[in-house]
Amino acid sequence: MEVKAALGQIKSIRISSFKGIGTPLLVLAALGMVVLPIPPFLLDILFSFNISLALVILLVAIYTDRPLDFAAFPTVLLIATLLRLALNVASTRVVLLEGHNGGDAAGKVIEAFGSVVIGGNYAVGLIVFLILIIINFAVVTKGAGRISEVSARFTLDAMPGKQMAIDADLNAGVLTQEQARIRRAEVTKEADFYGAMDGASKFVKGDAIAGIMILVINILGGFIIGMLQHGLDFSTAAEIYTLLTIGDGLVAQIPGLLLSIAAALMVTRQNESGDMGKMLISQMFESPKALAIASGLLFTMGIVPGMPHVAFLSFAAITAGTAFYIQKRIKTKKEEALELAIKGPSEIKDKEPKDLSWDDVRHVDTIGLEVGYRLIPLVDKGQGGELLGRIKGVRKKLSQELGFLVPAVHIRDNLDLSPNAYRISLMGVVVGEAEVRHDCELAINPGQVYGKLDGIETTDPAFGLEAVWINAEQREHAQTLGYTVVDTATVVATHISQVLTNNAAKLLGYEEVQQLMDMLARQSPKLVDGFIPDIMPLGSVVKVMQNLLNEGVSVRDLRTIVQTLLEYGSKSADTEVLTAAVRIALKRMIMQELSGPELEIPVITLAPELEQMLHKSMQATGGEGPNIEPGLAERMQQSLLSAAQKQEMVGQPAILLTSGMLRSTLSRFVKYTIPNLRVISYQEIPDEKQIRIVSAVGQ
Repeated sequence: MEVKAALGQIKSIRISSFKGIGTPLLVLAALGMVVLPIPPFLLDILFSFNISLALVILLVAIYTDRPLDFAAFPTVLLIATLLRLALNVASTRVVLLEGHNGGDAAGKVIEAFGSVVIGGNYAVGLIVFLILIIINFAVVTKGAGRISEVSARFTLDAMPGKQMAIDADLNAGVLTQEQARIRRAEVTKEADFYGAMDGASKFVKGDAIAGIMILVINILGGFIIGMLQHGLDFSTAAEIYTLLTIGDGLVAQIPGLLLSIAAALMVTRQNESGDMGKMLISQMFESPKALAIASGLLFTMGIVPGMPHVAFLSFAAITAGTAFYIQKRIKTKKEEALELAIKGPSEIKDKEPKDLSWDDVRHVDTIGLEVGYRLIPLVDKGQGGELLGRIKGVRKKLSQELGFLVPAVHIRDNLDLSPNAYRISLMGVVVGEAEVRHDCELAINPGQVYGKLDGIETTDPAFGLEAVWINAEQREHAQTLGYTVVDTATVVATHISQVLTNNAAKLLGYEEVQQLMDMLARQSPKLVDGFIPDIMPLGSVVKVMQNLLNEGVSVRDLRTIVQTLLEYGSKSADTEVLTAAVRIALKRMIMQELSGPELEIPVITLAPELEQMLHKSMQATGGEGPNIEPGLAERMQQSLLSAAQKQEMVGQPAILLTSGMLRSTLSRFVKYTIPNLRVISYQEIPDEKQIRIVSAVGQ
């Protein structure tokens, strides 16, 4: 087995060593044909090979998906042109040396093209040859050369812009380093290809000019050699050498024309992946309108007296039938798309029952929005729905404020809901629902208005304020009365924003925290190195950050959070203690969000006797929270609510200042009953800030 493997390896090495000798052999063969005499039999083989090579190159150019996939085409074009010119030299030598012996003296291929293709008439052959030269030189080659020149110039001019676009995508995170490297290589390859095609088109153009010159030289040389050296009369020499020269020229020009067409196809194609034939058919026959009009014109021409009725009417019928078929196919596709939109892909794909799989298990969406059927226009872009754009804006704003990427909102219709209702869910649990009217606008009472509006009275789903559904024509009148008027998409988006803000802690999990750590590691690798799990497990970090979000503190300043956890994580595993330490480290940011740049902070405090009583209660329960009597809890709640409302009325933040021992407990106590009241500890007041007690809540 080892011997066989070794022999196979040696064989593969030998084969691979011969793979790259094809091109050098062709170049050497071309030089040999120029220098050495070629027998007629070998000349026939080489002419057949030349025609076959031109056909293969043309077909490869047609079936290549993109021009860059055949990047070797300019080199192939050059080699094929040199081979054909060398064949011209070799065949010219044979024609002039052996032409007096008869039509087959230069080989069967030249004889066939000189007698069979043009019927043995050198006048006809000369005209056909000149027409081929004109087509190749004046039409195909000239047009392809111009396109190659323009494409090369535009590609080189656009190269710096493409490189800058790749760098921008790389910096924005759209591309990885490997993808950017591949894109840069493609841009360079494209510039090299079109530059090479610009040069290769000059070879094709020169080949067409050389064909004319070789024809004239061969005919004149044949006359001189035939009449002076071999004693032929003028008519015989003219017939023999003209037929042989024209046959030789046709044998060379037909492959040249094929290569010119291949070059023209390559430079006229766009740099897009796709089969050229399919692209042409799909783009030309995409709309039946053009075919229908063409059919009408053909029919009109067919019924004109004196015109060939059968030909025109036949093509009119074929064109009309094709137009009808395309129109029917477009209609069928629209019906299938409509059916897919109504029934869903699963019902159409498989109507027969199949075995259950894990794909049938539906997991809950992190954030879900279900709408009734009358609200579908709000989420359908085709019907001008703006809700998707508003939700995207809400996610972007919250992600910037909270400090992590808010998950996407998955929207679906629900026929079980009332037509105008929507429902917001987190982890499959409903956290908000309301009814709205997509054809109306909501006029919200901000607290003081100067009149009433005619409409449907309701409440704002986000903040519970009094509101009225009005027509769009009433907007200006409502605004003059002091109402805040918003459209339905804004109402739903604001409700989603409020729900997500209140439940931010539920949106942050292990995956999000790990991504935040990865981002910080790219900026400060030494800070994160060894933090998880050496200092703290990931679960504890998640819990601390959830506590911060639950108390309305952003996690944007991730560096400060990690630095604090690095300092205190080895001293305590209690996430409440760690949360308090992080809050103290973030005290400037917390106070900035609460009171802005003001140096004096208005605060609400607890009466000393009440605070002392709560401290003793916590000590009695072992620090698990004070044991508050229900009546006292209700009075505290009412007093704190009244104090917070007074602060709101004067346009100041509602802040409850207490000791660090009571802060987390009181924060949970007021979170849902008085959501606008923020609880801070004495340690969280920055040194440069001063406090002003505006109210003291007693028993």
